[in-house]
Order: sequence, then structure tokens, then C-alpha cells
Amino acid sequence: MRYKILIVFIILLHLHNNPLKAQHRLKTENVILITLDGFRWRELFTGADEDFISEKDFVKDKDALKEKFWHDDPLIRRQKLLPFVWTTLAQNGQIYGNRNHNNKVNLHNKHRFSYPGYHEILTGFTDDRRVDSNDKKDNPNKTVLEFINEQKGFRKKVAAFGSWDLFPYILNKNRSGLLINAGFDTASTPHLTNREKFLNKLQARVPSPWLNVRLDAFTHYFALEHLKKASPRVLYIAYGETDDFAHEGSYEAYLKSAHQTDAFIKELWEWVQHTPKYRNKTTLLITTDHGRGNNKRSWQNHGSNIGEADETWFMVLGPDTPALGEVKEAGQYYTDQLAQTLTTFLGITYKPDKPAGEVIKAVFKNPEIISSAE
Repeated sequence: MRYKILIVFIILLHLHNNPLKAQHRLKTENVILITLDGFRWRELFTGADEDFISEKDFVKDKDALKEKFWHDDPLIRRQKLLPFVWTTLAQNGQIYGNRNHNNKVNLHNKHRFSYPGYHEILTGFTDDRRVDSNDKKDNPNKTVLEFINEQKGFRKKVAAFGSWDLFPYILNKNRSGLLINAGFDTASTPHLTNREKFLNKLQARVPSPWLNVRLDAFTHYFALEHLKKASPRVLYIAYGETDDFAHEGSYEAYLKSAHQTDAFIKELWEWVQHTPKYRNKTTLLITTDHGRGNNKRSWQNHGSNIGEADETWFMVLGPDTPALGEVKEAGQYYTDQLAQTLTTFLGITYKPDKPAGEVIKAVFKNPEIISSAE
């Protein structure tokens, strides 16, 4: 009898010391993190901007663009721009950041451009002193992807694909050992598939408009092929075109790129839902690294001197997230909360170098599981 009591005591002690892992009853086994570089909350929630869609400095063929994306009703307009987001995701997941409803998502970093923005997403904290430029410098801090890659059951099951060639530095490829394919990298893992071989050849023959950013189609299909071949448990896909077209002042290309990215995400989700290893076991977490200006003079840019550049958004879709759709309740959220939220879906207690943003409890069907772990 005493022996049985001792066993029960040991089990209870273990549950107390490891509450999240012990009580983790979430269905999520895999997470796909997705970012759209510099995509504004305004287009996400209201579709094409009336002030820009007819502006000759930003649009070459306004009639064709209006035919494709314009409607007087902003709810219809946003669905024309992002049909997957405003049908499947809105019906089954959650979308945050519509400031018209006082639902706010902001950056904490003061710089409000890409490297610090991705750092905040991927570490859960800011480092304004050491991460203060877009220079190709290795991130001094460990990211959540590197942390996950060190955990039991996740080693070599974490991968990142990005259009911008800075991601090997943001994710510190030299230290982390993560599989990272970014910029104009080709697929180089063992036993290349025929599609990977084809993508390698095609990428070399299709010129990009930019020196350090490839077209998102290559990022997408390299990532999708890796997903099919290697079955990672955590996959990060960083699409970049929206930001680069915006910097060029092409509102036409900015909208078309966002529309195409929506189609890419749909393709990913449909593959996930038709694949037994991922179906009903995978959560999508989608966000952006920064905002941008809100008028004709500032929309092309972002940074510490641009007012709306710290205004972001995020979406969640998966088996553990209640279907609330567009969250219209007033609230304040921060980009630095996403890292802790991501690991919580996986049943991992994230232990970063500095205190990270708190878990976003509202995205979980059973927030008491999260509360019991705090």
C-alpha cells in the first residue's frame, strides 16, 4: 500500500513540475508559420484602397485592376483580394488586427522594418540595440525555430524557406543548423525529387526584379516539395513580394502578389487537409513583419518615422483554434506573443534568452490547459 502511495506521489510531483507537457491534450502536432512581408492591415480587412487603386503613379491599368479587385462594399472587396482568407480561414479560424474595431496588433521594436520585425516574431522579444539594421549579420539571439529544433522529437524536423536572402542570418544558419532555403538558394537536400531538380533549373533561368529577393513562386514550391518529401513538424515560409512591390510604388503588383499568396496558402492548406500525417493535426499561424504608411506619400515605406509601420495583424487556423472568424472585440496584442503561442501549440515550454511575449490564450479552444501551465 505504501508503495502505491509513493508511486502516485511521484506521478503528481511530475505533473506539477511539467504542467504543460503533462496536460498537453492539443491535437496540433505540426505548425506552419507564414509571413507576408510588409502587407498592410488595411488591405487585409478592407481590400483594395480607394485612394490608390486609381492613382496613375501606382497603377498602370486601373480599369483591369478595378475589374479584378474593386467593389464598393469593403467586405466584398477584401474577399475578392483574399478569397481563401475570407472564406475558409474566416469560417474556421481567427483573424486579428482590424483597427476599425479597435482590435489592435502592434510591434514592440522601435525600428519598424524587416530584420527587427522578423526577429520579434521569431524570438518573442526585441533587441533594439543589437538588431537595428537589415545588414547581413548573424542574429545574436536564438530563435524559436532553433529552440524547437533542439527539442526531443523535433530534431531535423524544422525547416525555413524565404524569398529574402537575409533569412540565413536572421535564423543564424551557422549556429542553429536549421535547414534554410532563402534568396536564390536551390534545393540541395539528399535525393532531390524531379520537381526540385526542375525548380533548380527554372529559378536560374527566370530573372527576379530584385538582387536579393527571389520571386515568391519559387519559395512556395520549394517549401511545398520539402513538406511532401521530408514531413517537417515545423515549417516556416516567408513570402516577400508584397513589400518589394510596395517599395517600388506598384500598387497593382502589390495587390496581385497578395492575391497570389492567398492562393499559395490555399494550396498548402488543401494539401495538409488531404494528407493523413497532417490532416487535423496542423495549425497555420500567419502574420507580417511590419506595417507601412497609410497615404500616398508614405504607403511605399516603413520605419521608425512612419506612423502605421508598427501596426500588424495575425491569423490562426487549426484543430485547436475556435472558429471565431474576424475578431471584432477591442483588444491589444503584440507580435512578440507569437513565438510563445507557436510552441504552446506543440506542447513545448519555450525558454528564450529574454522574457518573451505571453501566450495568446484566445486562440486555444481549451485555454484552461494553458492557464494551468503558468
